[in-house]
Amino acid sequence: MTPDASSAQHSRGAPGRTARVPKYYRIKQQVLEMTRALQPGSAMPAERLLAVRFGTSRTTIRQALQELVGEGRLDRIQGKGTFVAQPKLYRTLQLTSHTEDMRAQGLEPASQVLDIGEVPADGKLSELLGTGPGEPVLRVERLRLAGGAPMAIETTHLSVRRFPGLRRSLATCPSLYTVLAEVYGVHLAEADETIETSLSTPREAQLLGTDVGLPMLLLSRHSRDAGGTPVEWARSVYRGSRYKFVAALRRPPHPRPGAR
Repeated sequence: MTPDASSAQHSRGAPGRTARVPKYYRIKQQVLEMTRALQPGSAMPAERLLAVRFGTSRTTIRQALQELVGEGRLDRIQGKGTFVAQPKLYRTLQLTSHTEDMRAQGLEPASQVLDIGEVPADGKLSELLGTGPGEPVLRVERLRLAGGAPMAIETTHLSVRRFPGLRRSLATCPSLYTVLAEVYGVHLAEADETIETSLSTPREAQLLGTDVGLPMLLLSRHSRDAGGTPVEWARSVYRGSRYKFVAALRRPPHPRPGAR
């Protein structure tokens, strides 16, 4: 073997060679094992106490806890501390509302209107909602809760021309989909939804009771009625530590020959 080949093999890692495990990762596994003996919602010891217990620095402890929070194993609440995370809520990828999703899991849903008003449709919004450029669009921003705990920030856009008086209707009935069906006779039939990851902004962290920069799930939904006419464009930011999404997958009827 030439020196260059030997060097390349070392850079890739020789077969059977054990990779070096970072110290914080070993501490992370120990902390995770510790949480298994605790009930969900139990408070974790302070960082300084964990540092003494595991014989390491607070910096190492902080890194281990940060990863466990990002994975949803621990939950950090501003001003209160770090706790063993509650089981994650799930949401099936189908055209349902927050109210329907939470009630299906035995939780009482609620919404808090953060902002509501008309904005002129820019090029993207006018295309998504089938309006003219500059035409007024109703923008509704709500904090979504379940069992009193903040879960998501949802911002929805709808055509003012198509849904006149929608702001007044939402003041008496907080469920948007119920208002669309009962007041306007519009029923959602299909939607395109994308899921991405993002890091919480200071405002999102404050509203959702978490730390700045923690992983969030960012959902964008473009909904249409049975006739294919656009109804809403919504953007929702969910706490990544509290949510998981479930999808039922089906194999296409005629896979390509030779496909694995």
